Amino acid sequence: MAVLRVLVIDDEPGIRSGVARILRDFHVTYPFMDEDYTFELIEAPTGEEGIEKIENEKPDIILLDNKLPGIQGVEVLEYIHSKKYDIVVAMITSYASLDVAIRATRDGATDFIPKPFTPQELKSSIENITKQLYLRRITRRLTIEGKQVRYQFLSVLSHELKAPLNAIEGYLRMMQGKDAGDRIDDYADQIDRSLQRIQGMRNLIMDLLDFTKIRLERKEGNIRPVDLAEVARNAMVTVQPYAIQMEVSLNLVTKSDVIIKADPADMEIIFNNLVSNSVKYNRVGGKAEIIIDSTDNEVVINFTDTGIGIRKEDIGNLFTEFGRIKNDKTRNITGSGLGLSIVKKVVQLYFGTISVESTPDVGTVFTVRIPKGPSNII
Repeated sequence: MAVLRVLVIDDEPGIRSGVARILRDFHVTYPFMDEDYTFELIEAPTGEEGIEKIENEKPDIILLDNKLPGIQGVEVLEYIHSKKYDIVVAMITSYASLDVAIRATRDGATDFIPKPFTPQELKSSIENITKQLYLRRITRRLTIEGKQVRYQFLSVLSHELKAPLNAIEGYLRMMQGKDAGDRIDDYADQIDRSLQRIQGMRNLIMDLLDFTKIRLERKEGNIRPVDLAEVARNAMVTVQPYAIQMEVSLNLVTKSDVIIKADPADMEIIFNNLVSNSVKYNRVGGKAEIIIDSTDNEVVINFTDTGIGIRKEDIGNLFTEFGRIKNDKTRNITGSGLGLSIVKKVVQLYFGTISVESTPDVGTVFTVRIPKGPSNII
């Protein structure tokens, strides 16, 4: 459970102890929340002491009386407003003029709790305040993350597309100027390198398209029976030219025939990315294998390779967006750093998990597990 800190600023000890008693074993939950919320109480009998507690205790919620000895509640509210603190404030008062109510609302008070209040009135107010606070923080986080993702998109595009375009332009100008000779065969190396860079740009664009179309929920209209072995074979065909170039042998082992209820495009994203990686990060002459199996409770798919492997300290960054492992072995391997984060998002749409085990210079195994159930397996 998560804990929200509630500061009660009121000069009446009975009010402070009453709030503590009502909220002691109270918790708030909504279907859209990740976890339940409980409450930790902090007390202050004056506005001055309340401000001190705000600075030192960093509360999430404040229940604020307006009539206080010393500075008044609306002055405390003005202080919070001027500091732009991420705090939800509810006024608790036995009487308040219209001017006070307008002033309090202007400075950010979100609720008014009348004195005396019943336990249910306080709980109802706290439920609404908790929901507001949760949604406000989620919105702010998404806004910040959205800006970061947009910046990362631009950074990736400028870096990953600019470099190969410059190289291709250079090769074309060499051919235009006939710098290496008059025959097309004189430029075979430049043509091959240009095609490799075009393929790298195509892969980046496909990753970005996959990333932008990942949904927060499955679209039931696209769900149909999907044969995972067939999806695996198609992924192997797609990557076969690169496998031949790398002299990597591809093998499919189907221990159980698995037909899953899914969006075919989702399953293609999983298999295309993981099969491609098993070749891309392999060694020349290596092996890559897909093993499809199932238990009573879940489908289990292993993607194994005999490649360069991953250091233990790098595994934690594998599934982050735009996260790429950079070392001498991966320096010449192109990629957007989006593939595995996309795969993880898709797997989670089906309530599944993806894990990895790897040994440097020996190989890697990615394991995808999708639970069986009426919504997934037929």
